[in-house]
Amino acid sequence: MIYYPNQKNQELLKVPIKSCCVPRPIAWVSTISKDGIPNLAPYSQFQNLTFDPYYVMISINQNHNGRRKDTTVNIEETGEFVCGMVPYHMSQEMNITASPFNSEIDEFEAAGIKKIKSNSVKPYSIEGSPVQIECRYTQTLRLPGKGTHGTVDIIIGEAISIYIDDNYIGSDNKIDIARIKPLARLGYSDYTYVDKVFEILPSDKACSVEDALKGLVGASDSSL
Repeated sequence: MIYYPNQKNQELLKVPIKSCCVPRPIAWVSTISKDGIPNLAPYSQFQNLTFDPYYVMISINQNHNGRRKDTTVNIEETGEFVCGMVPYHMSQEMNITASPFNSEIDEFEAAGIKKIKSNSVKPYSIEGSPVQIECRYTQTLRLPGKGTHGTVDIIIGEAISIYIDDNYIGSDNKIDIARIKPLARLGYSDYTYVDKVFEILPSDKACSVEDALKGLVGASDSSL
C-alpha cells in the first residue's frame, strides 16, 4: 500500500500519519498568560534537540478556529514554560487538559491538579509529575499549513532547570522510567506507556565506548 498524505478517497479510512512516528513522548506544558491566568495542555509533537545547551521543542498546531493556541501565545508573551512528564496514573487528568478550554479557564483547576511553585520560572509546575523541565523561550519557527489546523508553531526553549522527584531516582543513580510509566502517543486515540527498559552500550568499532557515551547521555565538556 502507498498512502499519499492529504489526499482523499484512499483505501485507509483512518489517517495514519500520526502513527508513523511513534511512540511520541508527551510534554505536559504549563504556561501563564500575561494577565496571570495559568494554562496546562499536553503536546505529543515534542522532543529534546540538543544538550549543550539543553534545548527542547514543542510543535503546536492552530485550534479549530484557525487561531494560535493559548500555549503558543503565552510562551511568546511571557518567555517561559514548563514541560512536565505525564505518568500513567495521571492519564485521565492529562486527557482533561487536552480539551479546548477558553483562554480564561485555568486547566489546573478544571482537571483537579494542584499547582506547585517552579524553581526558575513563573509558570507553575504540576504536582505528581515526576520530571519537569523549566524552560526559557528562545524562538518560534512557523510552518504554513493548507487548512485551518495545518499551520504549526515550532516553539524552541532552553532548559534552565530540571525538577526530578527523588522517589523516582533508582539505586543506579538513573531516573526509574519503568516505575514512572510515562505516557506516549501512538496516533488516533491510542496511547502507550514505558514499562520495560534495557541497555545497549555503544559499539567500540570507531571509538572507545567512553567517548561514544558522552554524546549519548548528553554530557557536555563543561559538565564533565
